[in-house]
Amino acid sequence: MVPNSRAGSGRAFALLVVICGAAGLVASWVITLDKFKLLEDPDFTPGCSLNPVVSCGSVMESDQAEAFGFPNPMLGLVAYGIVICVGMSLLAGVTFPRWYWLTFAAGCLFGVGFVSWLQFESLYRINALCLWCCLAWLGTIPLFWYVTSLVVRAGFLPAPRPVRAFFEEFTWVLPVLHIGIVGMLILTRWWDFWTS
Repeated sequence: MVPNSRAGSGRAFALLVVICGAAGLVASWVITLDKFKLLEDPDFTPGCSLNPVVSCGSVMESDQAEAFGFPNPMLGLVAYGIVICVGMSLLAGVTFPRWYWLTFAAGCLFGVGFVSWLQFESLYRINALCLWCCLAWLGTIPLFWYVTSLVVRAGFLPAPRPVRAFFEEFTWVLPVLHIGIVGMLILTRWWDFWTS
C-alpha cells in the first residue's frame, strides 16, 4: 500500500479525540488546582482523598508526581490542550500531512507510556489511587490506540496486511482490553480492601 500524503478523519474519530483530550484536560486542571492548595496548606486534603486506597493527596505528595521536576498535571495541561486542538481541527475538516500524524502518534505513544509507568507506580510503589489520574488514563489509552489505528490504516506506518485489516475492523478491542487489564490490576491489587 502506498501511503497517502495527507489524511483527515471521520466525525466519530474527531469527537473521540476531543473527548479524550477534554477528559485529560479536566483531570490535569483539577489536580493542578489541588496541588497549588497543597503547596499553600500542607494540611489540605483533596476532595478525592476518600480512603486509604483512593487517596489523591498521597499521590500528589509522591516523588513520582513531579517526574520531570515540576508537577505532572502541568504537562497534561499543555498536552491535552494540543489533543483538543487536533480534534477540533479534524471536526472542521482539516487534513494533516504524514509527518504531522506521525508526530501526533509519537506524542500519544509517550503519553500512554507515561501513564503506564504512573499506573505501575500508583499500584505498587505509592500504594494509592488518584481518581483524577484515572480519568486522565481513561482519556489517554483510547486516544493512543485509535491514533495508532489511523496511522497504520492510512499507510503512514508500515504494517502487514493482517494488521491493517485488524485495525480496520477491531480497533475498539485494544482500548477495551487495555483498560480491562488496568481495571483487573486495580481490583486484584486491593482485593482485600474492596471485599472487606
